[in-house]
Amino acid sequence: MMFLGFDTSNYTTSAAVFDGKNVIMKKKMLEVKHGERGLRQSDALFQHTVNLPVVVKELTNELNFKKEISAVGVSSRPRNIDGSYMPCFLAGINAASAVSAFCGAPLFKTSHQAGHILAALYSADKSELIEEPFIAFHVSGGTTEALLVTPDKDEIIKAELVAESLDLKAGQAIDRTGVMLNMKFPCGSELDELASESNREFKIKPSVFGVNCSLSGVENKAARMIENGESPQDTAKFVITYICETLDKMTEKIIDKYGKLPLVFAGGVSCNSMIKKRMREKYSAHFAKPEFSSDNAAGAAIFAYLKSI
Repeated sequence: MMFLGFDTSNYTTSAAVFDGKNVIMKKKMLEVKHGERGLRQSDALFQHTVNLPVVVKELTNELNFKKEISAVGVSSRPRNIDGSYMPCFLAGINAASAVSAFCGAPLFKTSHQAGHILAALYSADKSELIEEPFIAFHVSGGTTEALLVTPDKDEIIKAELVAESLDLKAGQAIDRTGVMLNMKFPCGSELDELASESNREFKIKPSVFGVNCSLSGVENKAARMIENGESPQDTAKFVITYICETLDKMTEKIIDKYGKLPLVFAGGVSCNSMIKKRMREKYSAHFAKPEFSSDNAAGAAIFAYLKSI
């Protein structure tokens, strides 16, 4: 038995299969012109349409598809809330619907966010947490949110928003700083490496209001550092340190409010080495492996499996 998943997020085309134990996944990043900080939805949708046959062919070549597709899962929207919509997910929905119809396999739709969380649990070997409440941070280019996750019969996991950035998202701060430093978008891994070369220490007082945060000052401060001739290494470390301190303070406030629940990090920003080190040491947080932290279809395939058993 094999469960096929699709995810067409804003910057990655992804397809994956899950056999109940192991995931095999193929991805293709969307192309962003050098110096630009993102893509229009129409451009993202076009690139996904071009990429999907390539990604699926790579997947089928590796699998030598001889097993029956039991169910198909797809990320159909950013979050499992009313009104959540992005056009780029239409490419994945169309591909998943076509495969489902051709194979006579049921189609299960979930959210990009739920897929991130399920992939993180799988990768961290913590899949048993779907049976109990926990806190998940979804930290990426478009999202900086903390969620109270509980078991749900229909959605498998129900994610209730409990804290968020009120303005700029962590991934936006990282990518905008990286572009100012002439990096290729998305800039997370390159900025992480650059920050590791700085020996400077920064004392940060994060802007946290209750459980929510503000990150709008990070981009402006980074721009001033660059204009003042401060090193790229120090600028990178400042931005990462600020985000790390902010997530730490948010976690403290969330624990005060909801108690000490298991803590899981998902999303591309959670790949950052400084954030991982701090949150693991202080809170015993669980992190996905990098390929399951960044956008991926593994969660959609796992969702299809969980809906079928």
